[in-house]
Amino acid sequence: MSIDLSILNNTRRLLFDVPLQPLQGTRFQPTGFPDLGAATYQAGDTDCLLVESAQSMANRLELQIWDEGQQELKQGCKGLSYVRVEQNGKYLTSSLTDAHRINSPYILEGGDKTFFNTIRDATNSLATGPIDRRLLAEVLIKYDANALIHGVFLAKKELAGGRLRIARALSSSIEAKHIQVAASGGVKNDHVDPSGDTSKGFGNVPFHREEFTAAEITAFFNLDLEQLRGYGLQPEATNLLILLALYKIRSLLDGGLRLRTACDLCVLPTYAFAARSPADFQLPKMQELEADLKAAIAACAKMFGGNNGVTTVAFTGSSKKAAKGEKNADSAPATDA
Repeated sequence: MSIDLSILNNTRRLLFDVPLQPLQGTRFQPTGFPDLGAATYQAGDTDCLLVESAQSMANRLELQIWDEGQQELKQGCKGLSYVRVEQNGKYLTSSLTDAHRINSPYILEGGDKTFFNTIRDATNSLATGPIDRRLLAEVLIKYDANALIHGVFLAKKELAGGRLRIARALSSSIEAKHIQVAASGGVKNDHVDPSGDTSKGFGNVPFHREEFTAAEITAFFNLDLEQLRGYGLQPEATNLLILLALYKIRSLLDGGLRLRTACDLCVLPTYAFAARSPADFQLPKMQELEADLKAAIAACAKMFGGNNGVTTVAFTGSSKKAAKGEKNADSAPATDA
């Protein structure tokens, strides 16, 4: 491998503070919440804004290895383990794209219980006593390696009493400092009948709009190397997880920062991709990561299940039935920490 990961051997957390700016102009649109709007807050005497939440960033990082057009892993990531769900022989969803990953009701609540039974049998020994993290990690890397990076909560009581949980090892968010509101507005014009019934979509409808400017925008990435090592996996598997996380970060920064129509960001041109901690580590370029990740996947192929890492599950049933089954069977919401 061309990337020297030994620099990280004595590091607990790999931290990046990446300065960003709007790709064009100075304004940007932050994430919004239905009952809150823009998430503004004070940090001391500084006006701040949450541009992108940890939950949203986790979703964006997961999608960096997924080809949405082809509905499969990107070419450089093929061979990595994940669960693919098909209905009537066609792609439906996967553990990489569904909200609850491998705990998705489309994976565990369909009419075909083959995969559910496989997971249950593999984790039966964890039903009592402390959770053996190495055994759980071995099961997860076999079927869904990404769960060891992004976390998962197998909350179903039939699976070791609903206690199988892995926290996120890779966390991220985007924040802005010294913010100001950039207020604007517009109107939806109805050139046929400007005075039409607006409750039915007719007529002219004026609206206001709030965007923001900021003196600083920063993307934060925190990779918990201690957690990855704590799984007790073979060294090549730990290296794979580190490279996979770095690949996702680099891919997002290189071209995945169009967060919304009015929020298209890019890395500040002066940034050298140096980590905040350890200071002597630099985020490798995508070409290096692609080559080393491909080699790491090949080195771990014997650990993966399915066909070339892909475990296919047939979903036979309705989403309403699956959702009802999940609600009745789960002891807690299927969220990661």
